[in-house]
Order: sequence, then C-alpha cells, then structure tokens
Amino acid sequence: MSELTIITTLDGSHSLLNTTLNETYHSTHGAVQESIHVFIKNGFEFFLHQNQSDEINILEIGFGTGLNALLTWQNATQTNRRINYTSLEAFPLDIALAQQLNYPQALSVDDADMKFTKLLHAPWDVETEMRPNFHLMKRLIKLEDANLGKENFDLVYFDAFAPSKQPEMWELPILNKVTLALKASGVFVTYCAKGQLKRDLKSLGLTVETLTGPPGKKEMVRAVKTTL
Repeated sequence: MSELTIITTLDGSHSLLNTTLNETYHSTHGAVQESIHVFIKNGFEFFLHQNQSDEINILEIGFGTGLNALLTWQNATQTNRRINYTSLEAFPLDIALAQQLNYPQALSVDDADMKFTKLLHAPWDVETEMRPNFHLMKRLIKLEDANLGKENFDLVYFDAFAPSKQPEMWELPILNKVTLALKASGVFVTYCAKGQLKRDLKSLGLTVETLTGPPGKKEMVRAVKTTL
C-alpha cells in the first residue's frame, strides 16, 4: 500500500508525494501551473485552435488527483463544444484525502469547489453528465487491461508517473495502443521529453514536437497523428 503525503508546490498549490515510488503526482515547481501549461495550453487549447469539431473526445491516462479534469472542465465552459472526458485510473485516491487538496482555492474561481467535489464523487465506470457540455467517464482499470478501440479519441493527456518510476507505462506496446486509439490528426501531449519516447512516437507515425516545458522543466512533448 502506497503512503501518500500532501505537499505544497512552489506556486502554492498542493500535490501528493507517493513515498513508495518517491515520486510526486505533479511538479514540485507548481502543480497547477504545470497542468495548465502541459495539458491545457499545449493540449486542450491547441486542439481547439486546430480543429472545428463540435465534439471532442479526451482520454486521460491517470486521473490521479483530478486536477487535469478540473482544469479541462473549467476551460470547457468557455466553448460551446461538447467534451467527452474519459480518464483511466488503476489506483484511485481516497476521496477524503483528495478533497484536502487546495485546487479550488488555487484557481480562484467561484464554482471550482463544486466542480472538484463532483469530479471526485463521480461514480467509476459510468458516464456522468457533469454539465451539458462536459461528460465524464472515470474508468477503474489499468491501461494495460483497457480496451481503447481504434480512432476513438481526439486528444490524449498522457500523465502517468515518470518512466524512471513506472517504465512499463512508457513501453512501445502501450504507446502503440494509445496511438491506435487516436483519431487522424489527434493530439498526444505529455510532460515527459525523453529521447526514447520521442523516437517511439515517431516510429508509430506521429509528428513529434519538443516544446518548452513548464517552470522547472526544460522541455515537454506534443505529438500529432499524421493523416494518411
């Protein structure tokens, strides 16, 4: 059983330290600013600007603390498009622990507390309409065991623990599975920028960009599935 401790990152927002892995759920330089930079700015907003579809299917690898889902829902209120948000998590947090995280306060948005509570309490393996334009499906399953199908998702947030801590999550067969689940012109985004990851994504037919990382991290990766 992993021991989890709440820590405060440099932007004032909380994260969790997994003492078994000696790994944090977010950057110690700032949990909220990392998620905004990697997954919202360079993932969600990038996709919105590049595509005009009325419906966007997002796959998140690692629901974790719910921060990425909260930020996506918050940003979804600024668009008329319907967001279908699927998040995989093999080891969900205890809700009582997760609700101690200060993300609603860190975001300084009136309804953030309500949204965060609804996200944490949403049932597993049931599609839930959080709002008319935001539908959530939290799946209690390992990525290795999940049937993702083919070309079902427009955008992937790959937010597993680092390759040094969870190498099996970054191996080529797993990346191939996720790539197959991406639609043509779909976007894969992650905080990781290791050379092997970039080589593997390129080998799977994705166009890979190395972007400036969030504070405290030099680089990150965004990859787009090439349209044949």
